[in-house]
Amino acid sequence: MNELMGARSLTTRPVVTLGGDAVAHVKDTVFDAAVGRITGFTLSGRGLSGPMKEGLPWSAVHALGHDAVMVRDRRGLASTALLMVHRETLRGRLLGANVLTDAGTEVGTVLDVVVEGGTGGWVVGFRVAASRRFAPAPARHHRKVYVARGPVLTVAGRTLVLPVDAVRDVADDLTGLAGLLGDRRDALS
Repeated sequence: MNELMGARSLTTRPVVTLGGDAVAHVKDTVFDAAVGRITGFTLSGRGLSGPMKEGLPWSAVHALGHDAVMVRDRRGLASTALLMVHRETLRGRLLGANVLTDAGTEVGTVLDVVVEGGTGGWVVGFRVAASRRFAPAPARHHRKVYVARGPVLTVAGRTLVLPVDAVRDVADDLTGLAGLLGDRRDALS
């Protein structure tokens, strides 16, 4: 499995070419809820230049690291309008959304979306401010946990619906979530 990272941590990360030229900064993450995948990034210019008319499709990302998003060159950028067709930004749709199980149990509120940092851009889980009812014992007010997304990702309005099985185990950090995901992949093999 590739390294896991929170999509919110990508915001303001510089976009740099392999030659070392600074291109822009990530403004927001664009995703396609129907397939559960990051499809690109909206961009802002360096300094005080504001939003750019160009965005970065995931297909143009060479590497996603802790310090920068690497692209081969500027030619990979595309029209932000085209990048957004039938897609939404995480900030506009998922961050702050209510999380329920498909059985109707309230889980909490989405704080961040966890992405597998490799070439696929797959959404693999969520960081959630757990509701009092959901937080495992000993219940702590506003406990933050990581939950795997499960095989189906359903977003209805400002609500994320996860399968009951996806939230039966929770993790306290990204390392724990990676372990949960590994265990589930092993069980499916």
